[in-house]
Amino acid sequence: MFLRHRAPGVRAAAASVVLALLLLPASLAGVQAPVNTTAPASRTQSSGEVRALWVLRSSLATPGAIETLVRTASGQGFNTLLVQIRGRADAYYASTLEPRAAELIRQPASFDPLATVIRQAHAAGLRVHAWIDTNLVSSAVDLPLARTHIIYTHPEWLMVPREIAQDVAKLDPTNPAYVGKLARWSRAESDAVEGLYASPIDPAAAAHTLAVVTDVADRYDLDGIHLDYVRYPNDQFDYSRFAIAAFRASMRPRLAADVRAAVDAQDTIDLFAYPDRFPAEWKAFRRERLTSLVSRIAQSLRAAHPGLMLTMAVKPDPTEAADVRLQDWRRWLQAGLIDAVCPMAYTQEADKFVEQITSAREVAGGRAIWAGIGAYRLTPAQTIENIQAARRLGAAGFVLFSYDSLTGPKPPAPDYLATVSRAAFSSSTEPPIDPGKTR
Repeated sequence: MFLRHRAPGVRAAAASVVLALLLLPASLAGVQAPVNTTAPASRTQSSGEVRALWVLRSSLATPGAIETLVRTASGQGFNTLLVQIRGRADAYYASTLEPRAAELIRQPASFDPLATVIRQAHAAGLRVHAWIDTNLVSSAVDLPLARTHIIYTHPEWLMVPREIAQDVAKLDPTNPAYVGKLARWSRAESDAVEGLYASPIDPAAAAHTLAVVTDVADRYDLDGIHLDYVRYPNDQFDYSRFAIAAFRASMRPRLAADVRAAVDAQDTIDLFAYPDRFPAEWKAFRRERLTSLVSRIAQSLRAAHPGLMLTMAVKPDPTEAADVRLQDWRRWLQAGLIDAVCPMAYTQEADKFVEQITSAREVAGGRAIWAGIGAYRLTPAQTIENIQAARRLGAAGFVLFSYDSLTGPKPPAPDYLATVSRAAFSSSTEPPIDPGKTR
């Protein structure tokens, strides 16, 4: 496997850093903790525009698919691959923490998709970032087959929507009806909720997520970690009784005795007593727990791998992201927790795209913006227009969603990537990265 080799002492030191971070109280693990807000030169993207593709896990399922991916991306002038190696808390790499992806069942155990991509992509002069879906851990339609999956081993980690929270609170998480009820509700709300989410409020769930990220960073020769779904589905999550109990514990010491007694009395008959009495604090509490997770990931990676980029796919409107998704990427970027954000500006309207990328650039200040372009729903001409707009607006690069939709059986247009490449990657623009300068 194309793995990162380290001396035992370095591994031990890195492990100690992770353990120390896990033991930090939330108030110290958030952005209030000292953070180096100036990314070292080795962490930043080397010269040249970032021309990236989001690559879904389905394109990593066979050696042949990976070979085609690398050949296509390199041949069409792209220089960066964001490869989805954790789609739904499963592994498209060698993992002892999460089950091997079901899609790899026909492949030999020795086949490691991530190692294969890295080896071939680096040889072709492409950067590789491991794309990790952070909080989204399962489809609600097709539940995982592996009984070692976290929705079965730790159902108490799952976020609960307010609408069914009181019913779910009556169930033991180990009862299959617990996950079943969450899955049925999510299926019915599939237009708004992508599946089952793990909660960053549960310390053990957050620790597991951190362990997954650091494990990948420790063992593979990556150019970056790319996080996605670092958010709540919306602000009506997480109303699990476990999350509310954590909020109650954080609030009680801050209350006057008479107020505490009154809310405690209401709490015995109303699951929502504390969240409803203190709505602003409840929203801030959930947002802070997510910020704490991002901070711990950033600090851990920077301690052990100072040359590794940390990037994130985000909702394009920073205000909506923070208020509705509780994803405070404005704060994370300005505090130096992440090196670049990819606003998912998937609109089909050119003016709206410009508005979203302009807003992101203003929020980012001097930090890097990689414009996320929803090419799957655009014509090649529209994608080319968006690439050119992103350049005019000062974006450090762009990412197309997705390689798979543009090269699959039903692409939006024939030879999509070739058409974009010919028009957008002319000799007058920055060339692809040299093979010897991938990191």
